[in-house]
Amino acid sequence: MANLGVNIDHVATVRQARRTYEPDPIWAAAMAELGGADCITLHLREDRRHIIDRDVRVARETVQVKLNLEMACVDEIIQLAREVRPDQCTLVPERREEVTTEGGLDIITHADSVRETIAQLHDAGISVSLFLDPIEAQIEAAKRLNADAIELHTGQYALATGADQTKELARLRRAGELIRSHGMDLHAGHGLNYQNACPVAALPEMGELNIGHSIVARAIFVGLQTAVREMKELIRQAGQ
Repeated sequence: MANLGVNIDHVATVRQARRTYEPDPIWAAAMAELGGADCITLHLREDRRHIIDRDVRVARETVQVKLNLEMACVDEIIQLAREVRPDQCTLVPERREEVTTEGGLDIITHADSVRETIAQLHDAGISVSLFLDPIEAQIEAAKRLNADAIELHTGQYALATGADQTKELARLRRAGELIRSHGMDLHAGHGLNYQNACPVAALPEMGELNIGHSIVARAIFVGLQTAVREMKELIRQAGQ
């Protein structure tokens, strides 16, 4: 059964809308753990639009499950990661004007910076995952760069419907098989929700799904602990 990583960025977005102290994403992390989350994910962006440095530091002290820090290959954030030492760093692309991450990291074009970032994080004892589109050349490059895991970008699958969604799922399946054949861990995320997560969770050897917006949105109505528990149960059923 795939593990569930809960992204708490969206709780921090509400807090930063008023530049105040509530709602505290660290409280959200605790509630997610009580709901059964296997991993807490947070994305420290260059502009600190939601998660801030304090959140990363306090999360490292309080989160009892796996802690996954999403980040770009930026020196300032690399140094913070090396200091705080999350269990995993997931390298993602970042553009200031985007609302959310819009696609996978191009590790062929940016091979040098990605290689150096991976080396620095490994030197600090941190596992590294790369957020990639399901493209064979990118996956092959990840193996050459010594990545530990790949998180497949599921955005196109999430946006598709009908036969197109079936095709996108097949792309993810083929990419997942290639990732596992190279000995890297298989993760997935972006746009997954209560309606579309199960087929991705059921892909062979799927190790981890990272889901944020859908869970936080549902939590408004049922509470975060319940929202996480419901998603966890869907993933459990998909893995049977």
